[in-house]
Amino acid sequence: MIVLHVITGLGNGGAEAVLLRLTAADQKKGNQHCVVSLMDRGVYADRLEQAGVCVHTLNFARGKVAIRGMARLWRLLRHIRPDVVQTWMYHADLIGGVMARLAGIRAVVWGVRHANLDPAHNSSATLRVVQLCAYLSRWVPLKIVSCAVQATHLHRAAGYQADKFVQIPNGYNLERFKPDVSSRTAARAELGIEENIFVLGMVARFDVQKDHRNLIRALGRLNGRGVQFICLLVGVGMDETNSELRDWIEEIGIADNIKLLGPRGDIPVIMNAMDVHVLSSLGEAFPNVLAEAMACGTPCVTTDVGDAAIIVADQGWVVAAQDSEALADGLMEAYKSFAGDGAAWKARQDACREHIMTNFELEQMCERYRQAWQACIQA
Repeated sequence: MIVLHVITGLGNGGAEAVLLRLTAADQKKGNQHCVVSLMDRGVYADRLEQAGVCVHTLNFARGKVAIRGMARLWRLLRHIRPDVVQTWMYHADLIGGVMARLAGIRAVVWGVRHANLDPAHNSSATLRVVQLCAYLSRWVPLKIVSCAVQATHLHRAAGYQADKFVQIPNGYNLERFKPDVSSRTAARAELGIEENIFVLGMVARFDVQKDHRNLIRALGRLNGRGVQFICLLVGVGMDETNSELRDWIEEIGIADNIKLLGPRGDIPVIMNAMDVHVLSSLGEAFPNVLAEAMACGTPCVTTDVGDAAIIVADQGWVVAAQDSEALADGLMEAYKSFAGDGAAWKARQDACREHIMTNFELEQMCERYRQAWQACIQA
């Protein structure tokens, strides 16, 4: 198959990471992949090209539609003549899907990767695109791939064509994300953290959906209960230049407990350096960081968003979203487990990885995408 992917952008995000894993792995099966970014090259274009995936950029300005860019997309579709067009996220679903149908390509598969349509935390422009996609879902895509059970329920309720949904959870490269004692030791040495210190961490860009303020408040409560800890905050915007984040930390009085690491290219190493990964989000679909941490043998405390509870299962702690007291309680339970029976903690770490290996391995995801694409070609 020749599969052309249309994605809104190639910045540092979960969907972009899944796109890279999917295309890189599937090319080894003999299929060809091409990626079109509506915006710029971001951080993933080079990685995609290194994996042998061709990349085109249309250079749309954020929040704006460029007629010239749409015309170029149509020409690319007519030139490449892919067997399937797979789109990723709302704007790409809309623009990529419509242009594919105008170019005479019937096998269009949309990708839904969002499980929070709350007007308080989404722009009005995005919600208008969602409404338009819901209307067009009857005609444009043959199938709609959803990465999360909650995302499927939400979009069906929003008016998307219910019988077109296909559930495909994210899959992970378990050779990259795995327990590594040497990485743990080296990372802690680099960061000046002693081995006996309880290390929390959250890998997430600075974004309203991630609710870092909730996390900072919960960490303040944890500190007030006498727990000694270090928290690693990793991702775009998670550095000393973020004055809003720094103000929250200083207001709570936990500056000595926080290390702002910014974006890192060695996430498996950082996951191994942590004892517990925490996710404080108010909205997610299928949060990659939970599965990545667990694949490294790192238990998780997470808010109950999207499919987080399905990912964590019985190996971690799930608490209410937007409730810093509940999040602090979850972190306290994790700390007690960490500081208690060492054999029980090791068993929990092993169970975390086993759960991801059994349910969210990369080839499982790739095979489900291939089945969806073949079904569209044969329809």
